[in-house]
Amino acid sequence: MKGKMISWLAMFSALSAVGAMIKIPAIVGSVALDAFPALLAAALFGGGAGAIVGAFGHLLSALLGGFPLGPMHFLIALEMAVLVWLFGSLYKNNKKVSASALFIIGNSFVAPLPFIFLMNKGFYLAIVPSLLIGSILNTAIGLVVIPRLSSLVTYGLSKKEAKP
Repeated sequence: MKGKMISWLAMFSALSAVGAMIKIPAIVGSVALDAFPALLAAALFGGGAGAIVGAFGHLLSALLGGFPLGPMHFLIALEMAVLVWLFGSLYKNNKKVSASALFIIGNSFVAPLPFIFLMNKGFYLAIVPSLLIGSILNTAIGLVVIPRLSSLVTYGLSKKEAKP
């Protein structure tokens, strides 16, 4: 099981790297389509797997964007891990709408709140629109792809292994 899970996490992380190259216009170059693979991993394998892919995916996106916020990207990666873990927990309990709303609101409005204190209110107001668009796109792609991949994942694993 561990080998299969590591392979799946590597595949979703690679997909996150591809999504990290698809940027959404923003004042900071790390807003991208890097979160939907983490949402997929969270829905298919549980919140822990999604959190790993989410944090790694953000760091890849930031790296490709030149780490415009420097070490603050590690805080963002932690926030992304928490949000994806919460998404996975709600999604596994058949609360798909709540999971999606929580991720979009959390990633767009709540996660950038520390930057009001670390930078200024202007930065927060400037980054929120692009984060909102990015969050909606990542979530929409995830919600379209998750049902299509769930049969593939459960087919390759036994019923006991497929449950987180």
